Amino acid sequence: MTDRTAAAAPSPFRHHVTLEQLNALSRDTAMEPLGIVFTEIGQDFLRATMPVDARTRQPYGLLHGGASVLLAETLGSTGGNLCVPEGRACVGVEINANHLRAVREGVVTGTAQPLHVGGRTQVWEIRIEDAADRLVCISRLTLAVMTAA
Repeated sequence: MTDRTAAAAPSPFRHHVTLEQLNALSRDTAMEPLGIVFTEIGQDFLRATMPVDARTRQPYGLLHGGASVLLAETLGSTGGNLCVPEGRACVGVEINANHLRAVREGVVTGTAQPLHVGGRTQVWEIRIEDAADRLVCISRLTLAVMTAA
């Protein structure tokens, strides 16, 4: 038996940014009042957190599904835009989300990874988990790659 170490897949990210730069982009956007903060940039993923509090709960005291979708689209769209060449940009064309577990308080963490990075479309999977690493929401985002405005 031979010892074969798998080579790491190349990163799909073409643009190198810092967490500080990503978080600065959130100023004066929908992400800022919801408390979304980018926390990690990996080889092939982005991660961000969002509090479950009065800003993100629905009237019954649970994490609002719309807030989860906003977190998912933020992560996927940001990741997608890091993968396109200069002069190109990504925009969301379809998102779905399955809400699997209720959360009443604390922080949720979203992690986005690409399933497909093409020249015209991208597909991203976003997993949102609670503080105990239990899956709260699974989302899939389709992005169109366009000429930047």
